[in-house]
Formats: sequence, structure tokens, C-alpha cells
Amino acid sequence: MSAMAPPLGLRAALVIGLASAFTAAIAAGLGLASGEAAYGVIVAALVVRPDFSRWPLPIYPVLVGVIGLSMAIGLLMGEAFAGAPTVFVFGLVAATMQCLMLLLPGKLRPLANVLAITGVLPLLSATSSWTSVGNQLAAIVLGLAIGSVTQIVLTPAGLPQKERPTKESAAGEPPLAQRLRTNLASAFFWRKLVFAALALAIGEGLGAVEPKYLYFGVVLLLNDSLGATLGRVRDRMVGVTLGILMPLLVFNSIGLNEVSTGLVLGGTAALMVAVNRTQYLRTALISSGVAFVGYGPLVAWYIPHRWIDYLMGCGLALAAGLLFRPTSALKQYRALLLTGEASADALARLRPAAMEEARWLGQSLAGPSPVMDPLRELR
Repeated sequence: MSAMAPPLGLRAALVIGLASAFTAAIAAGLGLASGEAAYGVIVAALVVRPDFSRWPLPIYPVLVGVIGLSMAIGLLMGEAFAGAPTVFVFGLVAATMQCLMLLLPGKLRPLANVLAITGVLPLLSATSSWTSVGNQLAAIVLGLAIGSVTQIVLTPAGLPQKERPTKESAAGEPPLAQRLRTNLASAFFWRKLVFAALALAIGEGLGAVEPKYLYFGVVLLLNDSLGATLGRVRDRMVGVTLGILMPLLVFNSIGLNEVSTGLVLGGTAALMVAVNRTQYLRTALISSGVAFVGYGPLVAWYIPHRWIDYLMGCGLALAAGLLFRPTSALKQYRALLLTGEASADALARLRPAAMEEARWLGQSLAGPSPVMDPLRELR
């Protein structure tokens, strides 16, 4: 997410706060439980675009359909294996979601992580049922509608109203059968599938209080190259850390209600603008919403345990990237520079991940420093 001008960013923070508060109030009026309403509140905050650009209209029904399908699959598999250990069922659903990601066309590939996360959500509660999943889906639809309408109404006058295109396109992509063969032959796919399936078991084995965050860390953070994984780890940990500050402050000031919900989400967005860290806004909003609306802060030390367990998930993602099929974006970038034949697009795609590796190593992009190169084994 690019940096925002402070006035526009603060206006977006206001919109995020209002959308969250309206969603919480309407969800409560409809009789939704706080855990169910949390889905809508978080979605209402996330659907607001800080630059006030519009989401393409088709994304709304597609997003609801993908979420509904993945949650239904998770619930069905949970019911089918009701007598099996939780780690087995969780791992089975996690692996299934990784396989379903392969079916997504180019335009829907940005929704891959949505499948991975929402598919396991019904397994995280012992009281999950078709009614609760239906209520959660209704809350999501409510959040999408209220967030989008609030943004449209409060878009600054004179600001160009544009739809920002999705990053990926299905144009020119290979047929489904070829894509499946390519991905199934990729070690990176199997690396992520295996660690996603085992993440909950590893978390419980390590004594994590909230082992689900090891799973979230692996599926959201693990990438093909070490540099990309390092960058995601940094972004997530900064966002999660900043995202817990506002819930703690508001909870200890005015408690839990619809107004405080708006203050938390809007305050978190304003904080990110104030410290010039808007690139971490989405993670911070999710962190604030889950802590404040979904569980309530300070309940059984939920926030510190969540932070620690997410950090453990980051460690697992880094370990998987280093130990199994490691790929160095920095090495690739330098190799392309040496050939002198690389296109500007190829270098631009590798540059962020390569810069992340160079930053961690204290090196420049052009070449290693005179000290020993810690990534020499990744060549």
C-alpha cells in the first residue's frame, strides 16, 4: 500500500471508524453475536480504500462466493471427521485449501489467501454450525455493503472516482490442466502445502497458546524467495504490533461498545498515518479488529499470546524457506545485473525481495560486502 497524504489519510481513518461503528451497531441490532459481528466489522474496515479508489463491482459477489464455499468445505470436513483429532482435521482442510488455490484463474489469484484463512475458520470453534457460518457470512456481506457505501458517501469532492484494476489478469495464462501440472510439479507448492498442514500440530507441540497463528503465519508469509518471506515477516509483525495499541488504550478508557469499536479501527488507521506506516494498515486493522471485537482485549492475556504465537509462525515460515528449497532473490537479482540482458520488468519484480535480503545482510544490491556472505549456501 503506497503512502497517503496526511489529510486524505486522516479522512480515510474517519471513514474506516464510521464504517466499523455502523456495522457493529447494525450487527448488534440484528442479533448477531460479537464473534459473528467481528467478521463484518473487520471487512467494513478493510473494504475502505485509503486512496478512495473503487473496487471493481464483480469482486463483491465473487468474494462472498469464495468465502462461502471455503467455509462450507471446512464445516463439512469438520462434520465428516468429527471423531478425529483436531490437528488431523485442521491439516486436512488446510491441504485442501492449498489444492483449491490452484484452480483460481489469474484474476482471482489475489483471493488465494482468503481461501486458506476462511476454510479453517469453522474448525476454530467447538460451536461451529451451519447457522453460525451463515451468520458470519451475513456479517461479511453487511460489512462489505456498509464499508463501500460509507466510502462512496464520504469520498472528497473533486477526487477522481476510479476503479483500481486488479494486479493479475487471466489474459494469456495457460489452460487449467497445464497450470495444474506446473504447480503440482513445483517444490514450492508442496513446501507450502506440507507446512500449512502441519502448522497447527507444530504449534501445539511447541506449546503455543494460540497455535492457529502459526498456521496463519505460514500461509500468509511463506513465499518462493527468502527476501519476499523476510519482507512479509517484517510487514506483518510491524502491523500486528501497532494494531494492538489502540484496542488496549480504548478498552482501558471507555470499554466495549459500538462507539469504541469505531474509535479502535479509526484510531488505528489514524495512528498508521501519524507514524507514516500506512503500508502496514491492513495488517494493523485486522489485528485491532480481531483483538477488540472478536475476543476483547486482555481476556486471558489474549493479545500477548497472539503476538508471541504469530512471531512463532513467522519463525516457522522463515525456517521452512531456509531449509527446504531455499531461493535467494538477491542472488537472482545480481545474476541478472551481471548478464546485462535482463528486462526492466524482471529487475523491478525482483527488486523489493532482493532489497529486503540486502537490508538484513547489511549489503548493497550490487554485490556483497567484504564480510562473509551468509547466503552463500543459497546459490
